[in-house]
Amino acid sequence: MTSPKPLLRAWALLIALSLATTALTVLIGDDAPHPALAGAVLALAGLKASAILRRYLGLAAAPVWRKGVETVLAALLVTLFAVWLIPSL
Repeated sequence: MTSPKPLLRAWALLIALSLATTALTVLIGDDAPHPALAGAVLALAGLKASAILRRYLGLAAAPVWRKGVETVLAALLVTLFAVWLIPSL
């Protein structure tokens, strides 16, 4: 059985990252967001996904799988950022 302490820390991390995401989106507002802010929001989303994968889905115990899944996640986030940038070109 998993100890509740790491799960509570992961939950607290998710709350903190969600608050940071909310603060960034408030900064963005209704105007066209600066690419750095949009990239930061995507980076925070990646950190949240990584925390979920590691703690809640147990990939912390499977380093090879974790690295593979996080590589795919990073590629997805970079692709989403590139697609977001297309209209500004």
